[in-house]
Amino acid sequence: MTVHQAIRRAEALLPGEPVHEGRDPRWQAILKIAEHIESEPEPVWQFIVAWGDHPQEDLRDAVACCLLEHLLEHHFSKFFPRIETPAMERPLFGDMFQRCWKFGQSEEPENAKRFDELQQRLGERG
Repeated sequence: MTVHQAIRRAEALLPGEPVHEGRDPRWQAILKIAEHIESEPEPVWQFIVAWGDHPQEDLRDAVACCLLEHLLEHHFSKFFPRIETPAMERPLFGDMFQRCWKFGQSEEPENAKRFDELQQRLGERG
């Protein structure tokens, strides 16, 4: 499955409703997109931009945990600068970023500092 096929499949299910028991097909579809993070990050980023500030908290969780934190894990220097403005200007996008953990390149000292500083600024914004 290509990244574009995975995105189309996910978008056919979104926003949908959270599943409280068993596997959520929306999360499963988003995980299929995640398989392309290392090789095709740009379409993944476009999906994050499109869905990362959705009003549904569970969907923001999925985008943060399955996509954004792993995009930054592998492509921090390319994508972190693109996160700062929407995170500060779009409260729900900022909230989605705040749900991310640091992995890989995000844990490198300079990157971790930038990551933490943005988390702090967003936290101060309230």
